[in-house]
Amino acid sequence: MSKTAFLFPGQGAQTVGMGQALHASLPEARRLYDRAGEILGYDLAKLCFEGPQEKLDSTVFSQPALFVTSLAVLESLRAEQPEVVEACGRTAGLSLGEYTALVFSGVLSFEDALRIVQKRGEAMQEAADATPSGMVSILGLEPEQVEQLCVQAAEGDVLRAANFLCPGNIVISGNRDACERAVPLALEMGAMKAIPLAVAGAFHTSLMDSAVPPLTEALQKAAFQSPRIVVVLNVDGAYHDDAATIQSMLARQVVEPVRWETSMRALLEDGVTEFYEVGPGRVLRGLLRRIDRKMTCHTLA
Repeated sequence: MSKTAFLFPGQGAQTVGMGQALHASLPEARRLYDRAGEILGYDLAKLCFEGPQEKLDSTVFSQPALFVTSLAVLESLRAEQPEVVEACGRTAGLSLGEYTALVFSGVLSFEDALRIVQKRGEAMQEAADATPSGMVSILGLEPEQVEQLCVQAAEGDVLRAANFLCPGNIVISGNRDACERAVPLALEMGAMKAIPLAVAGAFHTSLMDSAVPPLTEALQKAAFQSPRIVVVLNVDGAYHDDAATIQSMLARQVVEPVRWETSMRALLEDGVTEFYEVGPGRVLRGLLRRIDRKMTCHTLA
């Protein structure tokens, strides 16, 4: 079994200028951006390289931008260290990054995945626009305390744990009023920090229910293959190799919690000893170190 795993980042890792050097120096990366522009109907490369940041941060644009840029970074690694890519036997992606992992693993083609990601971003933005909502990062509480926090702060609204990232780092998601009530309450309960996140809405909750039908339609139009590299999925933090199961879980992913810590522990228990964060940012490296400080995680931005 390979002891190397590739991890792909999710929404929030985007920055103006990402991918520009790769576009200038690597023909394979340039082809990805060019093909993406044809499929999306706008100049994705210009948006990634020049911004503005506010537009790049929009859910509609940030999801395709991160997806394509992470694959461009992967092409850079393939060109410079092909033996590392060949040695990789496990992969996972955080929320949006799961689609990048599925392209790398051979489950989806680049074109099919990009079309799904475009529809996913549009559908999630529409769901967010329909209901004032948000997400809050809670640092320093145990899962049971976060559950209690959500119960107390909800007051009839939607509020739940949405991202189980690592020990002491859980993101809650729900109606805006509930999120606002949760911040001071979390601090009263002993949280080190409660940080409202700059996101469009309550991702990974029932407030995204309206995004599921259009996403499902897009998923059904794509050709799913069995993975050539094992993929750990967000919904349950477990390995899956059945194409139909992967397809159905992608639809569930937008309304169910991301179990990232469980996913990483599955990889560690399986004997993975070397990780690569393939894409913009270093968020996943930091999360992994909170889970197991002994693990090596190379960052490739």
